[in-house]
This record gives sequence, structure tokens and C-alpha cells, in this order.
Amino acid sequence: MPAEKMTSSQIEQELANLDGWALKNGKLHRELKFKNFVEAWGFMSQVAMLAEKANHHPEWSNVWNQVVIDLTSHDVQGISERDFKLARKINELV
Repeated sequence: MPAEKMTSSQIEQELANLDGWALKNGKLHRELKFKNFVEAWGFMSQVAMLAEKANHHPEWSNVWNQVVIDLTSHDVQGISERDFKLARKINELV
């Protein structure tokens, strides 16, 4: 079943139940800090495995102990349930 773009009200409702995430520039956004680079990179490796399994990949960056993640569904030009599903799985790792 193809993804569908969520409405603003659907996104707000889902965000209310998703710790640590916000809407920024039309994407689900989260910033995380770790003790050091190795912990940050280890976390990113775990997320990479989740993303590959889901065939849904984040836009992200890493600077030393910080990881910034943005989730969006390019095929629907917005946020879909796939983004929230991956965000919830990421939260399980934190």
C-alpha cells in the first residue's frame, strides 16, 4: 500500500505522543547528544539498520557527540505514517 501524506492535524496528533520530536521545516526533527563520538556513531549504526530494514532512510548529520535526524517521505512530498513508525523505532533505541 503506497504512503499517504498526512494532514497538519494528523501530524500534530501523532507528535503529541512522540517524545523528543518536533516539526521543523516540514519534517519530523530530533536532536540527540551522546557522551562522545563513539556513542553517537554506534547509535547511528543502529538506526541505519532499522532504516534499511524499513526501506525508509533519514536525512541526518553527526558532529562529534551530536546527531540530528530529519524524517520525511519524499514520494508524498511530506510526512507519512512511515516517518512516525521509524521515529518510534528510533525512540526505542534512545
